[in-house]
Order: sequence, then C-alpha cells, then structure tokens
Amino acid sequence: MTEHEAGTEPGGTAPPGRVHSEPQDNALGHEARDAHSTRDAQEARDARDSAPTHRAPGRGTRHDNGAQVSTGSETAGAPGASEPAIPELVIISGMSGAGRSTAAKCLEDLGWFVVDNLPPALIPTMVELGARSQGNVARIAVVVDVRGRRFFDNLRESLADLEARHVTRRIVFLESSDEALVRRFESVRRPHPLQGDGRIVDGIAAERELLRELRGDADLVIDTSSLNVHELRAKMDAQFAGEEEPELRATVMSFGFKYGLPVDADLVVDMRFLPNPHWVPELRPFTGLNEEVAAYVFNQPGAKEFLDRYAELLRLVAAGYRREGKRYVTIAVGCTGGKHRSVAMSEKLAARLAAEGVETVVVHRDMGRE
Repeated sequence: MTEHEAGTEPGGTAPPGRVHSEPQDNALGHEARDAHSTRDAQEARDARDSAPTHRAPGRGTRHDNGAQVSTGSETAGAPGASEPAIPELVIISGMSGAGRSTAAKCLEDLGWFVVDNLPPALIPTMVELGARSQGNVARIAVVVDVRGRRFFDNLRESLADLEARHVTRRIVFLESSDEALVRRFESVRRPHPLQGDGRIVDGIAAERELLRELRGDADLVIDTSSLNVHELRAKMDAQFAGEEEPELRATVMSFGFKYGLPVDADLVVDMRFLPNPHWVPELRPFTGLNEEVAAYVFNQPGAKEFLDRYAELLRLVAAGYRREGKRYVTIAVGCTGGKHRSVAMSEKLAARLAAEGVETVVVHRDMGRE
C-alpha cells in the first residue's frame, strides 16, 4: 500500500489540531429571558422552598411555554447533578507511512469527529468539549504521532488522565515492515520526520523505539505491510462500523450534453436513445418533473426496460462500492438539453436507489438553463 493510496504523505507535517471534519452545531440552547412579575417570582420561590430536598438525577430544567430547556443550574458535584455523556474516544497512532491518515478518513466517513496531529496534552480537553455538546459529538478520533515532537512526550500523562476520568478509549496502532516503509518514503521522495541527517532507516528505527510502549498498550494493531488502501479500510470498517454495512450515498444528476459532461460523474448514462419531448409542442414548455412529460418518456419503447435493468446494475455496483470502501457515487443521466428525458429518468432512478436503502440526492444541473 503506497502512502499515496493511504491518503497521507510520509513525513508530511500537519498543523497541530487540524480538523478533518466539521463538528455539528452544539445543541446548547440559549434560554429566553422572560420578565416575571414580583408576584410570580415570589410564587416560584415559595414553590422551591416547599419542594422536597431530594432531587431526581438530572440537570435542572425550566419550562417556557411548554418547552423543556436545560438551565445548567446544578453544578458538577452537587447532589443529584448528572454527568455529561462522555464521548467514545479512539487514538490513532503508529509508524509514519503505515496508513494513519487512511484509518482516520475511514472513521470520518463512519461519522466520527476526527482531529489530526492533536497535541496529546489537549486530548482530555477535546473529550470535555465533546461531552458539553449534549450528544452531538459522541465519537472522537484523534491522530497522535511523532510529528508532534516534544508534545508527544505528554501522551502517557494524558492517557492516565483519561483513565482517571473513566473515559472509554481505544488505541489503534498502524504497523508496517521496514522494507515497506522505506519503499513508501522513497516513492514520494519525502524524508522521515525523525531521520535528521541520517537515512530513512535511521528515522524508522528511532520512531519504533519512541512508539514501543504505546504499541504494547494498543487495543488494535494493524500491519499494513501487504495491505492496499481498500483492504485497510475494510479492516477499519470491520472494527468500527458495527453490524451495519458501510453507508453509500448517491447523487443522481440530470444534465444536458450540449452543456458538457459533469466533471465529478462516476457513472454516465445517455437518454438520447429515446424520442425527445422537445419536438412535441404541448410538452416543450414543461420539464421531466411534469407528469405528462414523464408519462411520454416512459411510454417510449425501451424506457421501462432500461430503468429496470440499469437499476439492477446499480444494485451490483453499489454492493461492490461498499466492499471497496467507496462512500459516495455520482450518477450522471444525460440528454440533449437536460430538461425532459434525463430529468424524468433521474427521478425514477433515485426512487429505485432509495428503495434499496441508498441515501440519494437528486440534482437537475441544467434544467431551466435553456
């Protein structure tokens, strides 16, 4: 597996804390500040004073117009205060050139919040921020390696801190043989981050010594010496995707050939073998979204047969994409102007894919462009 395949450059530097994926917006609501009359305030105090001293576990809440809003009035450590949900944590480390970036991207595709080259001292802080997100950041993956230089020395202390906080964490260590690592570094003509004035093998040896203890603590060690990028992704999926098959997302895009092929298309089909509704005066002003236009298209010889057989073909292709770790596919459906035939067929194909459990988005690139 070359480092180009693994999605990272050996010896490449990344700014500490570079984020691979955007965090979801925090669900922390801002409470509305309502003006209460003196009588209402007094009644609230009376009700509070007369309430039992025991509180059920959970954060303090108040109801504004029937909506339950977290007030955060109970502080950590107070009787009855509930602890925020601690995110699941995976630490990705290992030899430079062994495929750490590929492993990180795989977790990102599975919905993890991924941070590359985070200084180990900041890992507990990252977990704490995730806990404050009220479940929006439930799984965090952090790539830690010798690129952090002196920051890497703080890893042992951070792991002890996480253990004291009862954080569930797993360490994934990417391993590879010296021969494979040398070959990968030479193929991209980059120095090993620890080789200094020496040779690549000197840097590899120094890195192995630094990572020896961490490798012994790893929960999962993956040797990528003979793996390609697809095989590494399959191993990560097997460990972290659970029982569900990796999700595939599809974009079905109609387009007009006279405006050019979509540059991001994975698959292209041509609907110009069907008669063009443009030459039917009563249909010309409408698009393939119109029921009469769609009925005209699918009443033509071969239209329904094409839909059935191509949908079956896509079923096979989708299964293969999942096996190969491909998460996104764009299917471009073209006709002359991207207004009638391609639009009608795109809608039908998208419906078939959705029925097969594929998350599907329909885009009509050139509709309305004429």
